[in-house]
Amino acid sequence: MANPYLPMWEHIPDGEPRVFGDRIYIYGSHDNADTDEFCDFCLKVWSAPVSDPENWTSHGIAFATRDFPGHPSDTDWTDGRLFAPDVVEKDGKYYLYAYIQNAPGCVAVSDKPEGPFKLLSRYKHNIENHPDGGIFIDPGTLVDDDGRVYVYCGFLRSYMFEVNPDNMYEVIDGTFKRDIIPNTPPFNFFEACSPRKINGKYYMIYSSAEPSSQLVYAVSDSPTGPFEYKGTLIDSGCNYPGGNDHGSVAKIGDDWYVFYHKMTNGSIMSRVGCVDKIESTADGDFLQAEMTSLGFEDVLNPYRVTNPQMACVLTNDATITERTPFDQCITKISDGAVLGFKYYDFGEHSDSEMKCVIKLSNCYMSGKIHIFADGVPQEAIEKYARPIYPDEPNAEEKKARRQDTSAKCYGFSGKLLEEFCKPEYTGRFGLSREGKEIGCAEFSSNAGIVTATVEGLSGKHAIYFLIEGKYKGWGGHYMDGRNLFDFYGFVFQI
Repeated sequence: MANPYLPMWEHIPDGEPRVFGDRIYIYGSHDNADTDEFCDFCLKVWSAPVSDPENWTSHGIAFATRDFPGHPSDTDWTDGRLFAPDVVEKDGKYYLYAYIQNAPGCVAVSDKPEGPFKLLSRYKHNIENHPDGGIFIDPGTLVDDDGRVYVYCGFLRSYMFEVNPDNMYEVIDGTFKRDIIPNTPPFNFFEACSPRKINGKYYMIYSSAEPSSQLVYAVSDSPTGPFEYKGTLIDSGCNYPGGNDHGSVAKIGDDWYVFYHKMTNGSIMSRVGCVDKIESTADGDFLQAEMTSLGFEDVLNPYRVTNPQMACVLTNDATITERTPFDQCITKISDGAVLGFKYYDFGEHSDSEMKCVIKLSNCYMSGKIHIFADGVPQEAIEKYARPIYPDEPNAEEKKARRQDTSAKCYGFSGKLLEEFCKPEYTGRFGLSREGKEIGCAEFSSNAGIVTATVEGLSGKHAIYFLIEGKYKGWGGHYMDGRNLFDFYGFVFQI
């Protein structure tokens, strides 16, 4: 499956990937498309074979704080929202660590990794002046090789403790420790603790405070630290509507993947799970992964229709929205917006022309869709942008923003052209040339399907669409920010 790797209608953010036996399981929060709240009152579990990570199965509701059909509430002390769980295995049983909004968290157990999980107990502890009042925010759990069990939590300030391995919910006196990951530079701890033990080292994956769209990590020789800051795993706000992020890493087969989430529906509260391959060095350090459309696929097929949810670049406030499970599009597409999708294998067609067919709806005026391969150079932004007239409102501020090239060159992970064309970067993705325009489609009011003749492509490429509105006269600023059309996807034809 491409990103998002679960069905397009499913919202599982805060994903904790765990490999148990021959399957990969994802444990996370559960968001909804139409909401102004993070998460709801149930936790769902999905899984896929390690040998076929594109084939995901739903196991339904695993734990809940309110009654659902076929699944009564698992908590009698609260009906609060469920946030960011984790699940670990110990001695053949599977333990779920739940974070409940504004209420003490708890531990539940199951004989199966998919659950359902039955309540064991709320946390038992003797911690004085507990930093979050016993809620235990974002619990990430590690069962070490010696059987000791560590739990890491926190929001803005991190902390950790050991639990009694005989019952899995009782905090061992004297093990509580604050600021296991500092909230000062370079660590900048925000939330989302996710511990992993890899080749004898202890990795702490978490969300950075600056910016919170980054998943970063630190490494230690001990589960109790001190930790050494290592860097960024992925940035889900890179040329995409930013928000919080939460996830982790997992080795599936021979490859490492980083799991994260991205925003949809113009909200930070409607998130979908994504995954991308991540490379590591011989020393065990992870290289920053690129946010792509790939998910578990090695390349995308340009001759199949691309769903708009697969966009990994959205600028100028463009956003994915879903009206129904059958009706998903990119909307709020204004003049100068860029929509990006990575990566496609075009085969061997460089000597022949191709067609790019794009489905639109709700067009209210005319314009052009410029189609690029591999990136949108700054020269193109300047060439197709609406002129800024000296007497229009905020003219100088608009000019300054346009001259900020760091936000106007759309390529690989937001790198500027001179950076992403370097062999040491592009070689990781099999790419070697700068972005260039390959064709252009014109649209007009009430357009539905538009077609562009484009240059033939061979091999692996990212595809970008730069939107140019019609109005460029002295009154063009009145059209700034207007939605030009809704974008329903595209396909290439030979």
